[in-house]
Amino acid sequence: MNRINQLFQTKKTGILSIYFCAGHPTLEGTATTIRTLAEAGIDMVEIGIPFSDPMADGVVIQDAATKALHNGMTLRTLFNQLEGIRTHLSIPLILMGYLNPIMQFGFEAFCQRCTQVGIDGVIIPDLPFNDYLNIYKPIADAHQLRIIMLITPETSDERIRFIDQHTDGFIYMVSSAATTGAQTHFDQAKQSYFKRIDNMNLRNPRMIGFGISNRQTLQSALDHAAGAIIGSKFVSLLDQTNNPQTAIEQLKEALRSE
Repeated sequence: MNRINQLFQTKKTGILSIYFCAGHPTLEGTATTIRTLAEAGIDMVEIGIPFSDPMADGVVIQDAATKALHNGMTLRTLFNQLEGIRTHLSIPLILMGYLNPIMQFGFEAFCQRCTQVGIDGVIIPDLPFNDYLNIYKPIADAHQLRIIMLITPETSDERIRFIDQHTDGFIYMVSSAATTGAQTHFDQAKQSYFKRIDNMNLRNPRMIGFGISNRQTLQSALDHAAGAIIGSKFVSLLDQTNNPQTAIEQLKEALRSE
């Protein structure tokens, strides 16, 4: 069974996923960061593929991607660094990146390498859903890869149900239509959005991401979904400390505070 599906079958609530950008803050630190997060009890890790034009990302992740590219990170290098990562690691691993570098690599070759190194799913924010259905889904399915789709407060109920019907793994609920970035609280409009999706009784579990950085935002996500995805807050701490162990300890402290 795919490790993403296995996670959501065995743990229904309170799931915590962490995003970081491969090649940041150092080129060679990717595998160490993944192992550190797993040892810290993180349920799932999203590994960002750096790209020069990350349209959905805020300044923190944009800066991390720029530094990673300057460090020499490429998709080929990332796959090489992930060789052997599964030796002592059982949590789901997801690659998150834009379509351009994946297409340059070749989508089928990309899926093959994902399978070889133990990647369970892929998030491609700029992948059109119709292209996903007609072109990419059959290839990903053949390699047992889950392609995770995003929804936002602007996504219609009809579209959400269509996505739910044709995807597997989980649905990534973006907390707002803005770019990524830490927030201190989720306002009433976001809370209403969370409740609306919660009441739809979707087939797939949901994870809420974008803006989670403290106890209030984390609890809001956990109240209305299977779990939360944290990116910018961890990436900024990793940038400041240059040490994944210190960064995850500081993140956990931040999640306990207002």
